[in-house]
Amino acid sequence: MGLWWIVVVAVLANTASAAVREYHWEVEYKFWWPDCNEGAVMTVNGQFPGPTIKAVAGDTIVVHLTNKLTTEGLVIHWHGIRQLGSPWADGAAGVTQCAINPGETFTYKFTVEKPGTHFYHGHYGMQRSAGLYGSLIVDVAKGQRERLRYDGEFNLLLSDWWHEPISSQELGLSSKPMRWIGEAQSILINGRGQFNCSLAAQFSNNNNNTSSLPMCTFKEGDQCAPQKLHVEPNKTYRIRLASTTALASLNLAIQGHKLVVVEADANYVTPFTTDDIDIYSGESYSVLLTTDQDPSQNYYISVGVRGRKPNTNQALTILNYVTAPASKLPSSPPPVTPRWDDFERSKNFSKKIFSAMGSPPPPKKYRKRLILLNTQNLIDGYTKWAINNVSLMTPATPYLGSVKYNLKLGFNRKSPPKTYRFDYDIMNPPPFPNTTTGNGIYVFPFNVTVDVILQNSNVLKGVVSEIHPWHLHGHDFWVLGYGDGKFKPGVDEKTYNLKNPPLRNTAILYPYGWTALRFVTDNPGVWFFHCHIEPHLHMGMGVVFAEGLNRIGKIPDEALGCGLTKQYLMNRHRG
Repeated sequence: MGLWWIVVVAVLANTASAAVREYHWEVEYKFWWPDCNEGAVMTVNGQFPGPTIKAVAGDTIVVHLTNKLTTEGLVIHWHGIRQLGSPWADGAAGVTQCAINPGETFTYKFTVEKPGTHFYHGHYGMQRSAGLYGSLIVDVAKGQRERLRYDGEFNLLLSDWWHEPISSQELGLSSKPMRWIGEAQSILINGRGQFNCSLAAQFSNNNNNTSSLPMCTFKEGDQCAPQKLHVEPNKTYRIRLASTTALASLNLAIQGHKLVVVEADANYVTPFTTDDIDIYSGESYSVLLTTDQDPSQNYYISVGVRGRKPNTNQALTILNYVTAPASKLPSSPPPVTPRWDDFERSKNFSKKIFSAMGSPPPPKKYRKRLILLNTQNLIDGYTKWAINNVSLMTPATPYLGSVKYNLKLGFNRKSPPKTYRFDYDIMNPPPFPNTTTGNGIYVFPFNVTVDVILQNSNVLKGVVSEIHPWHLHGHDFWVLGYGDGKFKPGVDEKTYNLKNPPLRNTAILYPYGWTALRFVTDNPGVWFFHCHIEPHLHMGMGVVFAEGLNRIGKIPDEALGCGLTKQYLMNRHRG
């Protein structure tokens, strides 16, 4: 009874201190210079990246989103927000809502339940690649104490940038033969990068392909000028990192400084010290930086490509000790990004991440299990990605409306395959490359434990297996473990970490390996689970989970004004 009363008092205290934070946003294209080259970017209220939302745990966020694009629909996904009680506000086109048509306004309303580093981004077509993203930072509730101790904080939103517009990229991916988007022209830090110049051009022995570029010179107001981090000596700063990249896996290092990792995907982790940090699309971290170096100098912050053979220069900005001139360049070259294909190094970093003391442990046993094989395939000569030989194509009627109103024709009610043929050779290209499209979903009972085993394999041509960061909407999951080769049921479970696995919403599937996840179906709704690499999802690499369908609450009509739900709602209102 005593513990119950403490919980009730805490909930009431949070409720009493919670605020409603209301925003009016307009999304439209504007000409911009993200990497010192002009291009069209998606802006929110004329800003790129979009405005940062700052809130405290328990607050209600209300965003009135107006689509001022002339020819495209629009949605925004609030990445890492569980949407408890508001599944319609998740912002996944075709899954939880209809796309917002040009000229229309849609209102998102949801509660941010826990502190952490989050972000938001477009989730319709490849609009994240066009620059539709921003930060969403949640602090601890008023009256509660932040367990981390620091003197100030910075927010670094990392992304990649192409000079080719997304309409052309989407056309290429949907062509026969496929025209791949290629590597990004630039890496951006808070929407700023340099394509044709370098902050480290003076170092001829730089190993990151910047030595042939001229030195950058900027005029006041240049949109590509780097944002420097101004710090005082002998202080500790929290640096919040989030990756909205469309393709690239990244590595961040701060010259001469150690980083202490303390948060991953809005969950506290057991702190550990590192020279640099790998961050994949969809992930977020907090690291603590102590400014204990020579205060008369400045230091490079470098972000380079990992996991793919890099054809993109490092992104650079400056850690400026305020005791040194802000214009002073560092006296030595920036940190060298680790080899792109040193996957053992990448795995070792992931395996250092454990939940913080006091975090909830996973249930000891699962009730349902899926084993999902990622493959690259063909459909009538078109290149696709598939899961258990099904390439996802979301229907015209959002799943949430179909299951809420029991619209039988909204999608295929037959479940996709729950596993794959275990004689499949993951080390070679598929012997039978053809696949099919599908829009079936996995339906689970409410409040059961589900294991998901992600299994990687070889692509269509050559000896290649790619990295895939998988993101689950509506949930955090425990990452129970990683393994090389093919997952062996009854054997590999014995290697699981059931003591202190990290809670995440994004997990990495490494080449030719498997990743084991566990989550509880405690959030009524329909939830996307997909590779966070933009072109991979565009080409079908995703599945959909549904749970607690009889517990889904009221859904605003404006979320479902398309497909079969549009006619259903019209008929209901007439009745």
